[in-house]
Amino acid sequence: MRKKIKKELVEWIVLISIFGIIYMGGWHTEIIGRIQQIVVLTGIIKPTFEEGKQPMSYDFILEDFQGNSIPFSSLEGEVVFVNFWATWCPPCIAEMPDIQDLYNEKKGELKFAMISMDRDENKAKAFVEKRQFTFPTYFLRSPLPSTFNTSSIPTTYLLDKQGIVQAENHGMAKYNTARFKNLIGNLNKIN
Repeated sequence: MRKKIKKELVEWIVLISIFGIIYMGGWHTEIIGRIQQIVVLTGIIKPTFEEGKQPMSYDFILEDFQGNSIPFSSLEGEVVFVNFWATWCPPCIAEMPDIQDLYNEKKGELKFAMISMDRDENKAKAFVEKRQFTFPTYFLRSPLPSTFNTSSIPTTYLLDKQGIVQAENHGMAKYNTARFKNLIGNLNKIN
């Protein structure tokens, strides 16, 4: 009986030690993100498609990673993929490789605004560089209009040329799908 209790105690100590090392090493976000990335790859979680919403406000300023100030209004009249994310957010990390694949395929017909909500901007820059993401990434430089409901991240919007939300998702999702790409194609056909 004592051997069994001792064995269980050792197993618990080892398990707690492993979790402690992962947490103290700062790898927990990465590991959780990788696990969630597997879920995204399955395609189980898809964005919500919206209809008939009022146009979103383009009245805010972004800054790219090179320090250039960019009014979001410069994207008016375009089909735009807007994603709010952060490096400390495992679901954000999970969906970003899929978003990069979508960007690689659709960057000619879809504008991207990947907006980092990180307080430590250098950490966000290092994260994007390390992962070799090439989609346009920005920081907010003015308050976000109330038409963007970003109470959680990741939050993603697909805006048509009139600024009306055609797809909205709060949480991670797989966007590089035939259905989503067909929607982008159809939105580009509409004036």
